[in-house]
Amino acid sequence: MQTKEKIVLKIQKLPHCAGMPEYKTKGAAGMDLVASNDEDITLKPLERFLIPTGIKIELPENYEAQIRPRSGLSIKHGISLINCVGTIDEDYRGEVKVGVVNLSNETYTIERGERIAQMIIAPVTKADIQLVEELSETTRGEGGFGSTGIKA
Repeated sequence: MQTKEKIVLKIQKLPHCAGMPEYKTKGAAGMDLVASNDEDITLKPLERFLIPTGIKIELPENYEAQIRPRSGLSIKHGISLINCVGTIDEDYRGEVKVGVVNLSNETYTIERGERIAQMIIAPVTKADIQLVEELSETTRGEGGFGSTGIKA
């Protein structure tokens, strides 16, 4: 089995950082991000908030950081990310913050040090844009959402 080389992710820890990103298991694809808020943040149903993580990152060229929800928070408490998956570009140097939303009917309190999201480091493929008069035909064609059905 062939594996990719490891890359170096440079992290600057800010004074208010409550914990560094960390892979919790050997097989984890994402590293957990920790809430570095000074005070507890209580989210009412449908309320949104930008949670600081207390870190800045420097990605290698042609890489991105994807910020994704933690499945446990999502299924148990209805806490997800505002934009589902956030992208941090290689040239961003500000603090990593996580936009969360409470999709449940109950309030939820985010405490300092709580694992709130996961960060995946992924290569970026950039495309050359080619303007054409027509696209190739496919069986699906212009069939949109749900056009392939639910069952095989």
